[in-house]
Amino acid sequence: MDPYDHDLERGLGNRRAILGDAWVDKSAGGANSFNADFQNFITRYAWHEVWGRPGLDARTRRLIVLAITCAMGRWEEFELHLRASLAGGSGQSLGVGDDAGDDAPTALTMKDVQELLIQAAIYAGVPAANTAMAITARVWRELGHELAPQPATEVAHPGCGRSFRSTGIPALHYTVRQPRERAVPLHTIVMSHALGCDASLWDALANVLAAQHRVVCFDHRGHGDSEAMAGPCTMADLALDAQQLLDDLQCGPVVWVGISLGGMVGQELAIRDPKRLKALVIANSTSAYDEAGIAAWRQRLATIEADGIEALADGTMQRWFSAAFHAAQPATVARWRRRLVSTSRHGYLAACHAVMNHDTTDRLAAITTPTLVIAASLDQGTPPCMSQAIADAVPNARMVMIEGAAHLSVLEQEPMFRAAIERFLGEVL
Repeated sequence: MDPYDHDLERGLGNRRAILGDAWVDKSAGGANSFNADFQNFITRYAWHEVWGRPGLDARTRRLIVLAITCAMGRWEEFELHLRASLAGGSGQSLGVGDDAGDDAPTALTMKDVQELLIQAAIYAGVPAANTAMAITARVWRELGHELAPQPATEVAHPGCGRSFRSTGIPALHYTVRQPRERAVPLHTIVMSHALGCDASLWDALANVLAAQHRVVCFDHRGHGDSEAMAGPCTMADLALDAQQLLDDLQCGPVVWVGISLGGMVGQELAIRDPKRLKALVIANSTSAYDEAGIAAWRQRLATIEADGIEALADGTMQRWFSAAFHAAQPATVARWRRRLVSTSRHGYLAACHAVMNHDTTDRLAAITTPTLVIAASLDQGTPPCMSQAIADAVPNARMVMIEGAAHLSVLEQEPMFRAAIERFLGEVL
């Protein structure tokens, strides 16, 4: 029989990879006639039988240990794993799982621990999370790092950003997500929503992009929490709103991402004030409507005047989302129906006038900003031919077709929408 204990040796290797040689040498060096069996037992069963399983990567198992030890108040074990994770681990690999290798990630960041403890406060209780927060801060300082002071009144939920109100007239509500993984953002991305929507349209996309970029999402006048103005408005008015918002942001040229109405505002802004933009994304939009389209908008205006937005809600949902999406995600469709009908009637009517009279067709050739045009194959509101016309007229514009999506393609096919933007930014900036 082979005298070499494979389970023990594998367990020792995993234990060293997670806790580091110094700790394991100290622990093993303290073995005696009383605890040697226990040391052998936990090395084989905890560190080989559990930590050696390839079903979860080492980083995930590390998070699980911290969560459980926090919940149970096992503070000595919590600090042991916390210190090892924040110190960066040993740099060794467990040698299991799809990501095994010399660079297998086993370290955690303070952001990782912060998110874990905020969730632990819900499921394990605030007192446990509070103690764990204190231990984490102490360990971080003992490792030679400082924690910059920050008032609790100046933090915001990273999933929706910090809210602000612009100083112009009308006052616009906007949110800012600062980059999570960089001290300095790669770019500032401003996201402009569709008619009848609001800044939350961008939540999923904005949260991904905010890993590397500063992301600003705003409500158009008369939408969401932005101020409405009396009477109709023009696309030039909405572009001026955007200029005033960019003044408040006090940043250099931005990446403008606009869908539908937001794409029309982006066109107008790129023509009138090109120095504001370093890149332009126009999704599910048009440069103008023909006579039949204008007549349809006039009918829509008359219906809203007579019966309110509710009268158009079901038809709008049919344009916004494909039949497959209606069947697969009825709750999401219902959510956006509620958003539409709760929009300010005056604000919606004003923006309808801007859309109906929008016409940049003869001016698109003046756009010098690198431009991506996104179309959706099932879009009835702004069919792909409208996007193609924009792409053909804007010098050196690129066009991407998103299959299987209707008008609000960023909601139906967010991964494809995001991939198109990330590829475009990587190529032109």
